[in-house]
Amino acid sequence: MKNKVVILVSCLLLVLSFHACKKKETQPPVPQTPGPMMPGQMPPAQIPPGQMPSGQMPPGPITQVPISPEGQQQFARPGTMMPKGQSKVIVPESVKGKWSAATIIFEDKVSKTKQEYTVKLNSDFTIPNSNLNIRVGDFLPDFKMDGLTLTSGSNEPRNPALGIRVFENNKQIFPAPERQWGWLFLKVPSIHRFEHPKYSIILKEGVKKG
Repeated sequence: MKNKVVILVSCLLLVLSFHACKKKETQPPVPQTPGPMMPGQMPPAQIPPGQMPSGQMPPGPITQVPISPEGQQQFARPGTMMPKGQSKVIVPESVKGKWSAATIIFEDKVSKTKQEYTVKLNSDFTIPNSNLNIRVGDFLPDFKMDGLTLTSGSNEPRNPALGIRVFENNKQIFPAPERQWGWLFLKVPSIHRFEHPKYSIILKEGVKKG
């Protein structure tokens, strides 16, 4: 009788173990919840092969693309920020002695009057009926900038510019004291212009040596 009971209990345990194992095998996998998505980022399954998700950088170091000399000249045109430091003006032989003066237009914003003055290059000029004094530098008919070097690409007036310093009551107000020359550009007078609450100075033209 005891043997029958033992056999019956053993059979019952085997049946229970079989059902437990089968239940574990048929249990569905737990779905994984994806992390938060960045704006514009695509789910991994939707990312086209060979492309990175939007807003992410590819692995590895960042390589800078070198700029050609032609590209550097683009950055050197008027309208860009002039580099810090003491600039150097180089007047090429094709320009030296070919220009004797420049004509500037002086405007009094208060009285709303304008007056033209022809000023000699590399000289000082006091504007009548004002407390302004101008130190006139070189005239570059085809202004070019390469780093801190300022020069003329030719003797043709393609981009005329006049170097000046403006003093008010013997204090330099243009350009900033750490710079040697400020520049008036004929074709783009708003670039690096002389700013004053009462006065305005712009370049009209260069005067060739007669």
